[in-house]
Amino acid sequence: MRHNKKFNHLSRKSAHRSAMLSNMTSSLILHKRIVTTLAKAKALRVYAEPIINRAKDDSTASRRMVFNYLQNKEAVKELFQNVAQKIADRPGGYTRILKLGNRLGDNAKTCFIELVDYNEAMLVAKEQEGAAKKKTTRRSRRSTKKAEAPAAETPATEAPAAEE
Repeated sequence: MRHNKKFNHLSRKSAHRSAMLSNMTSSLILHKRIVTTLAKAKALRVYAEPIINRAKDDSTASRRMVFNYLQNKEAVKELFQNVAQKIADRPGGYTRILKLGNRLGDNAKTCFIELVDYNEAMLVAKEQEGAAKKKTTRRSRRSTKKAEAPAAETPATEAPAAEE
């Protein structure tokens, strides 16, 4: 029976798969965005997010545990110095997958996987959208209807007063 064997094996032995995911995580941390297939990106997200989460606590123990997974000193240094500061207040969801389409050679689904806080174009667009768009709620919409009703009644009450 296949109980609790839900992760994608990616057609590789376990040593090859763990080495590949380790290298891809190091590349993601160093370059902030990589292009890969959709299946690998989904497997990478499951592998990388706990490692990135561990960077919030900058201690010797957490550095050693992260180095045990990545085996790359530059990636560990970048993760704990730069990436950890940007993700300090984020409760999770450190990566984003953006689908690109199919690859020409083998028609595999390709995508970007990137660190969320490092996509400057999306951050600028979000700030502009937030500044331009006024926050609305149901409560404010309902209150505008109440504000319009007395304004409509005011001329009606003033008109008979003017006739007298």
